[in-house]
Amino acid sequence: MAHYVIMGCGRVGVSLAHTLEDSGHSVAIIDQDDRAFRRLRRTFGGRKVTGIGFDRDTMKQAGIEGAYAFAAVSSGDNSNILATRVARETFHVPHVVARIYDPGRAEIYQRLGIPTVAAVRWSADQVLRRILPEAGIAGDFRDASGQLVLTEVDLDPSWLGQPVSAIESAARVRVAYLTRFGEGIIPGPGTGYQEGDTVHVMMRLDDSSEVARILAAPPAKEGM
Repeated sequence: MAHYVIMGCGRVGVSLAHTLEDSGHSVAIIDQDDRAFRRLRRTFGGRKVTGIGFDRDTMKQAGIEGAYAFAAVSSGDNSNILATRVARETFHVPHVVARIYDPGRAEIYQRLGIPTVAAVRWSADQVLRRILPEAGIAGDFRDASGQLVLTEVDLDPSWLGQPVSAIESAARVRVAYLTRFGEGIIPGPGTGYQEGDTVHVMMRLDDSSEVARILAAPPAKEGM
């Protein structure tokens, strides 16, 4: 069981909170207006924290210091980005995602290494794929046999600068495309993995655990 912190108790925040709790995780949800918590079901057992989502003391009350992931899904772009940066840079939360309303800002945020989802193409499912490991395995596509899946993968920071071909060779996957600065690109022979990239691979579903293990570790040094 992991701990998740959500900023924003609107429709989307409520959906995330309920889904994560149903998956067996502990959840804390932050909102400036305590009336927003009325949207939560009566049986919700997570923490309800009233306060400013990017305030460090408020985040501590929500258990940010032990959080596996943080999702900022309030109605304000600036607040979401600020809170996400505090979660990542101050509390070192390993998985963060911010909702934005202005797609034009996506490139700036991607350069900061903050995964973002623009409101025009936003859904709770997209955020869950970034913060809930078992949700990511569902993937974006499966072949008719159900044996192949196209999905996002997480890489250890040590992979930065490595060619995409090295990722394919190490994990025995095919990199289908990268999302870079909010746009999809098809990698060529010389394409390298850059900070802020989201890597989408085609792989065998049965190999998902092994692929995750390999890419979560630094690339093997030559000769080892």
